[in-house]
Amino acid sequence: MKADLSKMGEGWGSSHVARQEIKKFSGGSMSEKYLANLDSQGLGPKGRIKIGRRVVYSVASLIEWLENRSQIVEKK
Repeated sequence: MKADLSKMGEGWGSSHVARQEIKKFSGGSMSEKYLANLDSQGLGPKGRIKIGRRVVYSVASLIEWLENRSQIVEKK
């Protein structure tokens, strides 16, 4: 079962998240370097935008991507 992360972007203050901010945006669950590695393998969020040397993602696509990679772990 996937987690509902739709509220993750509330209060973010922008429609985009810079790759350097992924740790803050994800509550520490993902690092900038890990996300860069996934991007280089074609496994990162869709629609990334490169501005100069910086990479940003739309909040909506980032949340969708995180939801698709997540699952709820229930105790037995």
